[in-house]
Amino acid sequence: MPPRPKLVSTGVAAAELGIDRVTLARWWRAGLVEPEFVTAGGHARWDMDKLRQSLRERARREEG
Repeated sequence: MPPRPKLVSTGVAAAELGIDRVTLARWWRAGLVEPEFVTAGGHARWDMDKLRQSLRERARREEG
């Protein structure tokens, strides 16, 4: 069984991407990205590998 991905908060994910947490939350609300998990309290948890891949794919589609 592969190890489970480490999930991080919106603030941590945004910091790793070099953007503001509000920007990442806005992208989520707009449907541009999807968190791996949302807590019962509505807080997103992000898998950084999947988030980066999603952003790369989106950039490729917009370029083409």
